[in-house]
Amino acid sequence: MESRTDMTAADLRRTQAPLKERYREDPEAARTPLHSHGDFRDPGLTTTVDTWAGPVRGGPHAATGGDGSDACSGDMLLDALVACAGVTLRSVATAMGVTVRSAQLEAEGVFDARGTLGIDRSVPVGVQDVVLTARLDTDADDTALERLARSTERYCVVSQSLNTDVTFVVERV
Repeated sequence: MESRTDMTAADLRRTQAPLKERYREDPEAARTPLHSHGDFRDPGLTTTVDTWAGPVRGGPHAATGGDGSDACSGDMLLDALVACAGVTLRSVATAMGVTVRSAQLEAEGVFDARGTLGIDRSVPVGVQDVVLTARLDTDADDTALERLARSTERYCVVSQSLNTDVTFVVERV
């Protein structure tokens, strides 16, 4: 897909049309592998993740014993949500013909450290009460904004992935 701020709905449709046609004819071709890699190259209770922008060292949040010098994986999860929702919202707005002059996106959530630290097994482990807010400079009416919100939620890969289980495998090398 082109990376232009002035992409029109026609440009988007033209860019995506051959992909949609291919995926309709060969659904298996639409299964797109994703990958992330991390290791214990750095000291302490950390995992260093190789991202497209360079290595990021993740460590425990201050609420679970970290000192705040490492990235918190919960924040990184919300970062991924903001990125995905923003791209999705921009694509949906383009397809709808909604002009967005500027946007500010923010994801917020909480985790209860009692669950993570194993203090209380009845407390859920993980980020809860996640809310993604997009503040748009647009002339779109309330109906269009509601449709934009519903479609963004529906097609945001990260948001939908939060609703699925992850399989953990630990192997000896």
